[in-house]
Amino acid sequence: MARLFEYQSKELLSKTGIKIPSGKVCETPEEVKRYAEELGKPVVVKAQAWFTGRASVGGIKFADTPAEAEQFSRNMLGKTIKNFTVSKVLIEEKINIKKEMFASLIIDDSARAPVVIFSGTGGTGVEEIAAENPDAVVKMPVDINAGLKSFEALNLIRGLDINGKQLLQVSNVLCKVVAAAKKFEARSVEINPLVITEEGVTMAADGRITIDDYAVFRHPELGIDYARELDNPPSELDIIAYDIEKNDYRGTFYFIQLEHEFNRGDNFVGFHGAGGGGSMMSMDAVQRKGYKLANFCDTSGNPPASKVYRAAKIIMAQKNIDGYFGSGSGVASQEQVNSARGLVKAFIENNLNIPAVVRLGGNLEEKAVEILETYTKDRIPAPVEGYMKDDTADHCAERIDILIKEYNPVKDLKQLEIGIKNINHEFDTMTGKVQFDHKACADCKDKVCVDACDPKILKFEDDLPVLAIDPADAKKGKCTECLACELECMMKGNNGCYVHLPIENID
Repeated sequence: MARLFEYQSKELLSKTGIKIPSGKVCETPEEVKRYAEELGKPVVVKAQAWFTGRASVGGIKFADTPAEAEQFSRNMLGKTIKNFTVSKVLIEEKINIKKEMFASLIIDDSARAPVVIFSGTGGTGVEEIAAENPDAVVKMPVDINAGLKSFEALNLIRGLDINGKQLLQVSNVLCKVVAAAKKFEARSVEINPLVITEEGVTMAADGRITIDDYAVFRHPELGIDYARELDNPPSELDIIAYDIEKNDYRGTFYFIQLEHEFNRGDNFVGFHGAGGGGSMMSMDAVQRKGYKLANFCDTSGNPPASKVYRAAKIIMAQKNIDGYFGSGSGVASQEQVNSARGLVKAFIENNLNIPAVVRLGGNLEEKAVEILETYTKDRIPAPVEGYMKDDTADHCAERIDILIKEYNPVKDLKQLEIGIKNINHEFDTMTGKVQFDHKACADCKDKVCVDACDPKILKFEDDLPVLAIDPADAKKGKCTECLACELECMMKGNNGCYVHLPIENID
């Protein structure tokens, strides 16, 4: 899910007609002071962060003067609170609250429907409210097509100590919460507290919205550049990985950086899983051997070799990891040769200088392990071992432990030259280019690249490899980016083929 900050959530609530306090998001203390002066009244300074309970850790402060607001913001901006570095604060008018309430909509998987939840008491989590006073919390499923009707909202909140005009105002807010969730395809909308002011106005004093990550592409107006649910801002590698996933629908690639600063020898490994359950089991296994995870990564759902390649490159972009541990489901249904080829290309291009153990259980596992071990042997400094479905995650964890302890990294490792020098023929793929050096191809005796191409999109023309289909079809996906042409050319040919798979901000 894509979390929105409070100020973003309130903007969306306001667009649906829900009243919010006057306010502005600021990035500098000086900007805070100017806006507080402009308001000319007491304000509240709120750190914009993806966690609740901000007041208890100094993330919400009330200021009577612009100078006080400036100082409070100075204490927040740039500071790390609960692993979240604050880059923005929301400055709002201080409102006089008469009553606090709680209103939300969530997608309830068990009900298979959106569910409206309301409490006549607010300010804390609805779970705590329900535990102390179960009768104070009401909820009802909502018809996804019809939405919430006014009479349904009124009936839901009757008897919760809301009377007269406020009863109509609050029921109207609930209807608009449902409308906002539908309009922006939200997984959840929460207003806590929804307040009635001393002046009799019902408004959202706080608001949090999360957008379904599968719907983000339909809402460019929201400006969401990262659709993952984290309690901290995404790292540079998180964003790079998400950009790959959102632009390539083939299979799954999920990457989360768990640690950002550590030294070589601190026992951090880059983790590469395949499938949720198997990955969890494998993470437990390697942690039992005393290692910590620098990241979580999952490439499953039969991704192309190009996607596995990019995942591996991002994992290896984490400085100071001591090993590369790949292990997921023991019997994955995806073609493991694709995973093996992606890993081989990434390991060779990075001139891998840390041990790698990869469990490739599933379809064509024997061939996958052969590719992984044979194609990297004598081409990179570090040892690479492949395992299959009958090899347990614990055994693989034991092997990575032994290899890390035995391996001495090469000092002053040289960066390899990547790609081919003379490009005489190339064509676009879905996420990159296939390139040929026909001079090298002319001197090649084995001509293995065409035979290695399972989709049969290559042919020989004047004894040289060229594209055999319409270039537009290759770009649309007829070229599956399996990497076989490049790797077979590297092993048995004359290094005349290269698949260029750019990764923005990594290469």
